[in-house]
Amino acid sequence: MANTNIDGTISTLFHGMNGFVSSKSVVGDPIKVGDTIIIPLLDVNFGMAAGAFNKQTGNNAAGGIGAKLSPAAVLVISNGKTRLVNIKNQDAISKIIDMAPEIVDRITGFFKKEKTEEEEQIEQAVEEASKPAEE
Repeated sequence: MANTNIDGTISTLFHGMNGFVSSKSVVGDPIKVGDTIIIPLLDVNFGMAAGAFNKQTGNNAAGGIGAKLSPAAVLVISNGKTRLVNIKNQDAISKIIDMAPEIVDRITGFFKKEKTEEEEQIEQAVEEASKPAEE
């Protein structure tokens, strides 16, 4: 009898997980800023536990599931170019490596033209998205 309870509890937990963790949990909804699209990419961690106890038809069962979503990177699509910006656990070296294409763009852009207001808004949005979430 206890085996039936634990099977049912685990089955219910896995069934409920379908609605809890989806592909949108890993790839967030796109954010459009002017001609630029920013797509957040997330890390998903989850855990579950289930148990049952039958002391002669006590029919006890319990279960639980939990998840943690944390930002890992953002995909920036602008002017036909796609760039992946890592925002998770960055040290100084990885920040420089991630910023290298942006630095080259800034240097070449410095000689071409001033930044538009839209470009400044995009940079600000990327900077805000790259700040670690408060727990």
